[in-house]
Amino acid sequence: MHTQREHAGYLLARRAHYIAIVKGNQKKLRKHLKSLPWKGIPLQGSTRGSGHGRAEIRRIKVATVNKLPFPGACQAVQIKRHRTDRKTTITTVYAVTSLTAEQVAPARLAQLVRDHWKTEALHHVRDTTFAEDASQLRTGNAPRAMATWRNLAIGAMRLGGVKSMAAGLRRNARNACRPLAFLGLA
Repeated sequence: MHTQREHAGYLLARRAHYIAIVKGNQKKLRKHLKSLPWKGIPLQGSTRGSGHGRAEIRRIKVATVNKLPFPGACQAVQIKRHRTDRKTTITTVYAVTSLTAEQVAPARLAQLVRDHWKTEALHHVRDTTFAEDASQLRTGNAPRAMATWRNLAIGAMRLGGVKSMAAGLRRNARNACRPLAFLGLA
């Protein structure tokens, strides 16, 4: 959604930087990024992680580019994720950034992209568990207030060790005292 030329232009006009994940909605840009000589670019970082029953290796390559068909793009990024649970899948993610090689190291770029995915995971929970996109609250402070309450509920449940937000909500909804105890208020 945010890999839009207008969004990049808006940020650049305010002297801000961006990192934009390039997906299928930017077909020409994605094709251009895929066609870069990635095999000749050395690996610039690798991280390992595990959780949720799977192991993951993330490898990053970054290339300084000229004339990418995206406003202000200075570097192209390729991240390959090797994810193993029962089987191994390899996913290649491409991104562009307005940050130069002098401004950000590849390891920091990888961390910024990873942090973006964490934010997306929060939005996914808010949409799927709380049906936020279906909310009819659209005016005044109501949308922001409800987002704050949803974030509070998610954060409290995560601190309490709840693995499934839907199950945690159902459990707490059955007894009016549970949410207060959960927050340490009873």
